[in-house]
Amino acid sequence: MTLWLIVITASLACLSLKVAGYLVPASFLEKPAPARIANLLTVALLAALIAVQTLGSGSRIVFDARLPAIAVAALLLALRVPFIVVVIAAAATAALIRAVF
Repeated sequence: MTLWLIVITASLACLSLKVAGYLVPASFLEKPAPARIANLLTVALLAALIAVQTLGSGSRIVFDARLPAIAVAALLLALRVPFIVVVIAAAATAALIRAVF
């Protein structure tokens, strides 16, 4: 399989999933169980993305400056600090740790 064939196949698969989402009737999504699953699935996918981007480096798990930066960001978000302050504090934490080590 060539690279272009893989890209085209993946693109068609994504497009078909998107079209299938539009074909689901609204009455189905208004029921409690599908609505709850949809909400929880969004949170699970976001958590998985954060974990992969924070701990992953190639095919290895890495503990570097990103992990304390995420911890600082989580703490500040729990304290309801404005988002821009959270971003700046997390970036400063990562930069400080990288400068020291």
